[in-house]
Amino acid sequence: MRKEKQIAFWVVGLAVAMAILYILSSVLLPFVAGLAIAYFFDPLADRLERLGISRALSTSVILLSFFVIVGAIGMVLFPLLQAQVVGLIGRLPDMINTFHASLQQYISRLEHVLPVGQMARIQTFLQGYTGDAMNWLSGLLPQVWAGGKAIVNLLSLMVVMPMVAFFLLRDWDHIIAMLDSLLPRASADTIRQQIREIDKTIAGFVRGQAMVCASLGVIYGIGLSLVGLEFGLLIGLGTGVLTFVPYVGMMTGAVIALSVALVQFSNPVDFLLVIGVFAFGQTIDIMFLTPNFVAGRVNLHPVWVIFSLMAGGAIFGFTGVLLGVPVAGAIGVLVRFAISKYRTSALYLQGDAAALTDAHSVKSTPTEKN
Repeated sequence: MRKEKQIAFWVVGLAVAMAILYILSSVLLPFVAGLAIAYFFDPLADRLERLGISRALSTSVILLSFFVIVGAIGMVLFPLLQAQVVGLIGRLPDMINTFHASLQQYISRLEHVLPVGQMARIQTFLQGYTGDAMNWLSGLLPQVWAGGKAIVNLLSLMVVMPMVAFFLLRDWDHIIAMLDSLLPRASADTIRQQIREIDKTIAGFVRGQAMVCASLGVIYGIGLSLVGLEFGLLIGLGTGVLTFVPYVGMMTGAVIALSVALVQFSNPVDFLLVIGVFAFGQTIDIMFLTPNFVAGRVNLHPVWVIFSLMAGGAIFGFTGVLLGVPVAGAIGVLVRFAISKYRTSALYLQGDAAALTDAHSVKSTPTEKN
C-alpha cells in the first residue's frame, strides 16, 4: 500500500472513531471510568499474578479493597460535607446582603471621588451586566430540568462502572495482546515504542497529580478549618480536587475562600491567616509535592493540560474532562515523534548536504532484531 493511501486510511479511521465517540458521549462515562481504574491497577494486578495469585482473584481483591476504601472515606466525609453544603446554602442570602452593603459603601465613597456623571455611567454598565446575568440564569433553568439525567448517569456510574473495571482488569493482558497483534508488522516496533512513551507520560502525570491533589486537599481543608473559615473543609477539599487543573484550580479555590473570609471576618489578621494557608500549601507544592510526584516524569506543559481539559469538556462534557489529559499526553508524544522525524528529513535538511548524508546513512543502517 502506498504511503498516501496509508495516511488516508489512518485519517479516515481516526475521523470515524471520533464521530462514534461524539455520538455515544452521553453513555461513555461509566466505561471511561472503568477503563481508568483498570489502567491504574493493572501494574498491581501483574505483581500479584507474579506471586502466584490468579488474575481473577487478584482483580477481585484489588477492586473490592478499592471500593471499600472509597466507600469508607465517603461515609466519613459525606456527613461533614453535607452539613457544610447545607450551611453554605442557608448562609448564602446573608452573605450576598453583606457583600451588597459593603459594595454600597464603596460606591458612596466613589461618588465623592469620581467626576460628575462618571458614576452614573458605571451604574448603567453594571445594570446591563446584571441583566445579562439574569438572562443566563433564566437559560439555566432548562438545563436544571434536564439535569435529571445526571442522576441516571450517577446510577449507571455506580452500577456499570465496577463491572466494566472488573472485566477490563481481569482481561487486560489479553486485550493488549490482541491489539498488539493488529499492529502493522512493518511499523510494529515503532508504534510500540510510542505507546510506551504515551503510557509513561499519562501514568506519570495522572498518578502524580492525583497525589498532589490529595495532599493539597488535606492541607487546605485542615488549614482553613483551623483558622475558623466557615465551610473551610468543603472549600479546602474542593480546591484540592480542582488543583488537577494546574494553577487554575488553586486560584479558583483561593478566590472563593477569600470571598467568604471577606464577608465573615472583620479582623484583618483572620483574613491574612486564610492567605497564609494558601501560601503554605503552595510552598509545600512547589518545594516538595510537584518535584517528587510530577516534575521530571512528564512532558506536558500546564497550558496544554488546561487547554485539553477545556476542549474535552466542551466537546464531550465530563467524559471529555476525563479523557482530556490522556489524549493530550498521546498527542504530545506523537508531535514530538513527528518533529524528530521532520528534523532528519530532506525537507528540514535541504541545503545542508553533510547532515542530509548522515540522515540517509542512519536510515539505511540495518537494525538488529531480537
